[in-house]
Amino acid sequence: MILVRPQMGENIGAAARAMWNFGLDRMRVVAPRDGWPNERAVAMASGAGRLLDQTGLFDSTADAIADCNYVFATTARHRGLTKPVMTPERAMQYTRGLLDQGQKVGILFGPERAGLENDDVARANAIISVPVNPSFSSLNLGQSVLLTAYEWRRQVEQVVPEVMEMVKTEFAEGQEIEKLGDHFEERLEAAGFFFPEAKADRMKLALRNMWARLPLTRADVQTLHGMLRQLVRWKERGE
Repeated sequence: MILVRPQMGENIGAAARAMWNFGLDRMRVVAPRDGWPNERAVAMASGAGRLLDQTGLFDSTADAIADCNYVFATTARHRGLTKPVMTPERAMQYTRGLLDQGQKVGILFGPERAGLENDDVARANAIISVPVNPSFSSLNLGQSVLLTAYEWRRQVEQVVPEVMEMVKTEFAEGQEIEKLGDHFEERLEAAGFFFPEAKADRMKLALRNMWARLPLTRADVQTLHGMLRQLVRWKERGE
């Protein structure tokens, strides 16, 4: 990640923190406005300060990318330059392929006020453009780095799209769901719920279908059994 002429130490620190969040640790800084090292960057980086300790300092964009085989420039504006324009997701897919071939990839991020200059973008092989609101397309430097770093993490980390967090329980087995259905039918039958009789079978079928759709845990089943038992006790006490 190469920050070109960044203006605020806080944004450099935010970029470092975003990189470290997603497993990236190689930052380069080109001609920072407020000099280097920067105390505000360290404060904002929080636990990612070690990344800043190893940050490379360069005088120009050309120097910062001199050893790179492929360079991306991040920009939301049309530059009048003929280049591939990729989303962050596609760019990081492409980057993974390049790295697997042993190539070194650099990603340029411009200064906060106006972004990269055309001279910077002209040195890049491709552009990364985030599909933002066209009437408000300016991204904070730290946010831009975070978006790119997140997409990189998605390429190298196998993440399950959705999981169920189980707390001291597990999903109920089929026989447990069956017994719960029996218990409900028994209590509802006693309460006269299945009326009229001609519709009773259809109503019971609908209940069984409902139980089958619900992802009940063993704790859920035990709770529902307990609720039914307590209702019966309450009625027997005449309360």
